[in-house]
Amino acid sequence: MSRLASLLVLLLVWQLGSVFAGPRALPAPLAVLAVIDAEARSGALFFNLAATLLRVVASFTLAMALGTALGLAMGRHKPVDRFCDPWLIILLNLPALVVIVLAYIWIGLNETAAIGAVALNKLPIATATVREGARALDASLDEMARVFAMPLGVRVRHVLLPQLAPYLAAAMRSGLSLVWKVVLVVELLGRSNGVGFEIGVAFQLFDVTKLLAYALPFVGLMLAIETFIVQPIERHVSRWRPGRT
Repeated sequence: MSRLASLLVLLLVWQLGSVFAGPRALPAPLAVLAVIDAEARSGALFFNLAATLLRVVASFTLAMALGTALGLAMGRHKPVDRFCDPWLIILLNLPALVVIVLAYIWIGLNETAAIGAVALNKLPIATATVREGARALDASLDEMARVFAMPLGVRVRHVLLPQLAPYLAAAMRSGLSLVWKVVLVVELLGRSNGVGFEIGVAFQLFDVTKLLAYALPFVGLMLAIETFIVQPIERHVSRWRPGRT
């Protein structure tokens, strides 16, 4: 109920803002809804949402896989940590725009460069989060697994993953929020489709209505993924921790 009230307040403020700022600077909600409907009927909205979502999924999956492996290695082995830590610090502080531009210059204006640039921006966050989880692993549980000669698969499933699960969930949540923002920049700078591309076209035409018509459905899609996929996964993997239900 409170969320619905909050949404209604937002719409009211938006409508009032449109009255005071003018429809060119801030179009009314109904005007934006009309453009969303038109774009949806033409199929352009769904096509561009799908293109962006595919890039989000591909870059997120790649970054999580590499970040988990690297973070686990750094957290468990001090020589690896000392060797990789300077690179991790550089990537954590390197502006996303620099990575994107260099990827397009070195690789070209293609999907490989786009997905690689987004994944590289997400990679250090996933690595740093998983590394902290690996450092916090209970050594006594490892010792128990060795004493009972657990197979590697059983050890990973029943000893390693339950302890890492909260850190993986945190890396997923923070990573997803970063990835979908960077994807829009990647599309704005060097792709010919996607939500970011359409927002760029709307900006060039000073078409605020179309800009919002593409931005809002995408934000809604990401909120739905966060609410119905990421949060349930986080609750599930953390259910064994004290205070979790």
